[in-house]
Amino acid sequence: MVEETLMLSRLQFAANVSFHILFPTISIALSWFLVAFKVRFNQTGDPVWMRAYRFWVKIFALTFALGVVSGITMSFQFGTNWPGFMETVGNIAGPLLGYEVLTAFFLEAGFLGIMLFGMNRVSNRVHTAATIIVAVGTALSAFWILALNSWMQTPQGFEMRDGVAHATNWFEIIFNPSFPYRLIHMVLASALTATFLIAGISAYRLLKGDDKRAPKLTLKVALFVAAVLAPTQALVGDFHGLNTLENQPQKIAAMEGIWETESRVPLLLFAIPDETSRENHFEIGIPGLASLILKHDINGELQGLSEFEGNHPPVAPVFYAFRIMVGIGMLMMAIAWFGSFQLMRKGQVSALTLKAIVAMSFSGWIATLAGWYVTEIGRQPWLVSGVLTAQQAATDIAPANVAISLVMYCVLYLVLLGAYLHTLFVMARRAVEIEEIKPEEIADARSRTGQNTIKGEARYV
Repeated sequence: MVEETLMLSRLQFAANVSFHILFPTISIALSWFLVAFKVRFNQTGDPVWMRAYRFWVKIFALTFALGVVSGITMSFQFGTNWPGFMETVGNIAGPLLGYEVLTAFFLEAGFLGIMLFGMNRVSNRVHTAATIIVAVGTALSAFWILALNSWMQTPQGFEMRDGVAHATNWFEIIFNPSFPYRLIHMVLASALTATFLIAGISAYRLLKGDDKRAPKLTLKVALFVAAVLAPTQALVGDFHGLNTLENQPQKIAAMEGIWETESRVPLLLFAIPDETSRENHFEIGIPGLASLILKHDINGELQGLSEFEGNHPPVAPVFYAFRIMVGIGMLMMAIAWFGSFQLMRKGQVSALTLKAIVAMSFSGWIATLAGWYVTEIGRQPWLVSGVLTAQQAATDIAPANVAISLVMYCVLYLVLLGAYLHTLFVMARRAVEIEEIKPEEIADARSRTGQNTIKGEARYV
């Protein structure tokens, strides 16, 4: 019964975090795109930037709302499903979560209303400042959450007293060994997710016959930004891998499917890990490349899973999730580069490429989820590495109770996710049907009304 409760609790938390992370992954970076659109409008006076802002701020609001709601339900589980977590490390986890509320959430909640509804009620300068402050709030939220998650991966700056963790150095806790790499990696993942969402929705509008300047502009911006960020993410991922090898070698061994310590380790493009026989079937690999990447020496030695008997994660999910993440990342890079090449050479993207971009609209979600599964499953059996196992922290309530709430969560999340996706494309189709207002008409209206923006302009996206 204890094992059933543990497994169901893990599945429930996985379902919650998988749903929740979809929305902050978009909103963290999308808020900064909104800042860029607003600043460019202020600099140039070109209404196309304001149209882009008005369309995407609605999507940001919807995304932010679902992120907040799903985050609240996720936090309930610390008390219901994982009481041992707060009992053991609450002195550290509690303050870090509190710092997020005191800094990030207050900034977002305080200025989101001005950002969404203050366009014609406050000065342009105040509205721009509110947009920037909301973006800063989303970044701070990522900072504190990743500080806690990274500490759970590579804990330091604490001591154990009677089985309870007590902070001894908050600087070491926050800036633990894996934190800088995880923060940058996640921020870039968010940026890539947002760029492909912007590119995908913009491409969808163009395929539906939208000939206005706004979707063409946002597609161009998104593709150019993605073309730069995709290789940057690959480089940061390499540094992150080296840090993981230093601090969590068992995770690297699972990611690469290395069963025995060996030299000149191949980079496996495909394999079927078999934990029973402790070997890989149908291996397809590049000899020595894993050693070269991780040790910068083609003959470098890497530790195998045999050295971490009883203290390493389940191999198959980590192995496959890592390859999904990398594969999606490479595909994103290829499409961003090809689309950017077409824009620079012809000034437009072909219909076939537009369809590919639409298909990749939510590719960032897949890559981010795969990366998080590598991170979280790769930490098992530990909840806090070397301090607290998942089994020690789990609740001992009846499995049926956890199963009921798990089913309810999953049904609710599927409904909400379907509604979210449906709403995005309904908004895109409605934007196609709206006639574009001419810049001279806006300028004339501004001169007559004396306003920086006019109410009629809100319709034109």
